[in-house]
Amino acid sequence: MADVLQPVEQFLHDPSPDVLCAAACDPRLTEELALALLERGDLPASALQQLSRHPALKKSRKAQLALVTYPRTPRCVSLPLLKHLHTFELMQVALTPAVAADVKAAADEAILHRRETISPGERLTLAKRGSGRLAGALLLDPEPRIVEAALENPQLTEAPVVKALMKERGPQALAERVSRHPKWSLRREVQRALLRHPGTPLGRVLLFARNLPTEALREIMRQSRLSANVRAYLMKELEARAVPKVH
Repeated sequence: MADVLQPVEQFLHDPSPDVLCAAACDPRLTEELALALLERGDLPASALQQLSRHPALKKSRKAQLALVTYPRTPRCVSLPLLKHLHTFELMQVALTPAVAADVKAAADEAILHRRETISPGERLTLAKRGSGRLAGALLLDPEPRIVEAALENPQLTEAPVVKALMKERGPQALAERVSRHPKWSLRREVQRALLRHPGTPLGRVLLFARNLPTEALREIMRQSRLSANVRAYLMKELEARAVPKVH
């Protein structure tokens, strides 16, 4: 065990789990020393739990963030700490590769719960730099510049785009933007979602319909509440495909 009469710094690089645990709960531990301790890659769970309860860490969001993003921190420690972090600190948690998937998801969820109180400028930053899940949620933001930024987010994947388009009463402006986007308008699943969306411009509907396989068009006809003019066009497209080509 660490000798409490000796400087805490002396024990930061000690290989003994017992010594590390004693250092983590030493009342002389400062924010700086806690951060130095978290630079180690081999802290035991007991030391991490002691750190989470230390008064020095409870006063320091920097140390709390380091503890949440530490690869070996137990979930029972990291998840409760999320509520103490600021919005962009939560974003950092969600983007840290070493953080467990469920902790990342919880960080994103914490941001989304605060969405009503987050300023447009902060939402714009989140749309540009946040996780793909967060960017997907911000596709439904009322501000066009935030939607545009979310569509350009490198973390955004096809699934959240489709999910946003399939939302009941999803915004017409989103369908218009996605239907003309140089990346997302080329994705087959996105095209299917756009064909189902009442806000997709007719000209884009015609283009996407020509590109989709016959069975995909039939499925859309069966499962979607299409506008009369879109349904009529898809019927004509299917009928045209059914006519044998003369060579």
